[in-house]
Amino acid sequence: MKAAQRRNRRTTGTPPRPEDERLPWGKTLAYGFQHVLTMYGGIIAPPLIIGAAAGLDTADQAMLVACCLFVGGLATILQTLGIPFFGAQLPLIQGTSFASVATLVAIVNGDGGIQAVFGSVLAAAVIGFLVAPFFARIVRFFPPVVTGIVITMIGLSLTPVAANWAMGGDEKADGYGGLANIGLAAFTLVLVLLLSKVGNAAISRLSILLAIVIGTLVAWALGMADFSSVGHGPIFALPQPLAFGAPVFEIGGIISMTIVVMVILTETTADILAIGEISGSKVDKKRIANGLRADMVSSIAAPLLNTFTQSAFAQNVGLVAITGIKSRFVVTAGGGILVVLGLLPILGRVVAAVPTPVLGGAGIVLFGTVAASGIRTLSKVRYDQGMNMIIVSASLAFGMVPIVMPEFYSGFPVWLSTILHSGISSAAIMAVALNLLFNELKFGNPKKHASVFVASPPRMVRRDQLWGLRDGDRLDDGKVVDADGEEVPVVTAEQYTVALAEHVKACEAAGICAELPEGLEPHAVLQAAQSVPSAAKD
Repeated sequence: MKAAQRRNRRTTGTPPRPEDERLPWGKTLAYGFQHVLTMYGGIIAPPLIIGAAAGLDTADQAMLVACCLFVGGLATILQTLGIPFFGAQLPLIQGTSFASVATLVAIVNGDGGIQAVFGSVLAAAVIGFLVAPFFARIVRFFPPVVTGIVITMIGLSLTPVAANWAMGGDEKADGYGGLANIGLAAFTLVLVLLLSKVGNAAISRLSILLAIVIGTLVAWALGMADFSSVGHGPIFALPQPLAFGAPVFEIGGIISMTIVVMVILTETTADILAIGEISGSKVDKKRIANGLRADMVSSIAAPLLNTFTQSAFAQNVGLVAITGIKSRFVVTAGGGILVVLGLLPILGRVVAAVPTPVLGGAGIVLFGTVAASGIRTLSKVRYDQGMNMIIVSASLAFGMVPIVMPEFYSGFPVWLSTILHSGISSAAIMAVALNLLFNELKFGNPKKHASVFVASPPRMVRRDQLWGLRDGDRLDDGKVVDADGEEVPVVTAEQYTVALAEHVKACEAAGICAELPEGLEPHAVLQAAQSVPSAAKD
């Protein structure tokens, strides 16, 4: 039977899984480049921030960026293609995790400098690699009520990133938040929407890439894009291992980074579940374990090649959702492009010249799509049973706290604020904990209408109530409207009885038999109407 299925797949060309679809090389490269453009701003930001905090000169910062691109590309190829025990084989692009930036800046400002950063990353990644298989066993604790919350929070937590990009990306730069930057972002956003509406499927799916290219050209024409630095610097450069010297291991930095790695494992698990939901592919604990191991082995290699912790990029999950391109080989091509960019700094400088407002305009659609995917998952949750309403409301609100008030956890211990400062991690922790409390630990739960927020009677309609309805009737703005658009009166029980009695009398006067709801007789209706108070007849 299985052999026949394999032969059928070879004959029809139908892939066994959505992510195994193979596209023509031209489309594969184009869509892969679109993934690179989507995450490029995010992947180069951490090395620039950490390099500046370490006091590195421009050349050393450029080397950090090149190494981030190179390692991110290799990690992406491993994650998408996969080898035994490594790689989820899903369209997940990898790169330097932004979740570690605050902790790494704190470490680099200590006595160990940039070497202590690499040592902390290396040790924490080894610990993360060892615990990765245990993380995979939490899949059963991620039902739709949890995954929906986490996916929604991924989109919501990325929205400030898109807003910052739209404003210019650098608060210290001239024109940050000005109408020119926001107008360019708005122009790019409109382009994405218009191109998505085009009837041509290829143009629609490439809407993000085309909008970024057109937006960049318009920005260049308006003097808002600077390509003058593209020709400065080497064209080709190989990453030099341990370019800053041997790693330095400090216990405080290792502990802090280990906590960050736990956060990264949580976020990557959420991304794997999200991409599985979006692509319609089965995700089990084995696949999650393979994905997390790929994450951690890449993070172990990263400091040896002068870069930092690796994780899946949530913004590219949104790109999969909005384009509908689920092929993992497209993302593999994106990983190859990242490797090339890491080896050819001149190409990286070209991509770096894309104005951040352009990325911001595209990001609004991308990140919003992630949130919409989470809402779609939450629509599958039953809110009339258990405490799911409380789980969703408390978790989303808890996750939004660090987004709307970034300084909320500033007074907490560093290890705790590192975890809670991520809206994704906060929401995930709360959702898993509340799901365990209310849905897994049944002891003490009331059997019905557990929450006051859903304590409503069961939905049903009495048989006699259907008598007054006809095909085409609908509920419109709280009113019952028939197929002709005429409002159907809504009356009290007494008014209904009086109206039926008048109907019986009119039929008797005309010498015809009155049609009544099932179980009612004309004389009973007339008798009941006589007992209705006069005030109720009006």
